[in-house]
Amino acid sequence: MKTIILDQEEQDLLEAFEAGEFQSMMSPERKQFIETSAKQSCQQNKRVNIKVSESDLTAIQKAALQQGIPYQIFITSILHKYASGTLYEISHNQ
Repeated sequence: MKTIILDQEEQDLLEAFEAGEFQSMMSPERKQFIETSAKQSCQQNKRVNIKVSESDLTAIQKAALQQGIPYQIFITSILHKYASGTLYEISHNQ
């Protein structure tokens, strides 16, 4: 197993987290969304492999991070919304 070396700031954050010094600011609605997304991701029965440009993947990962969810679940959510007709494209010219 690879040993991870933390700098002092990372070590301080880890120690504070392990000491219970952080409190979640997550709303109940957000928590429910994340729980539902996690359950849906566990119910998947088909695997799809796709190639994505590095810049697109980086943008997707940043958007997922802002949403507080793993990028794979974020991608699954986007695909589900598209397939169910609830994802709409917004033109910059509108």
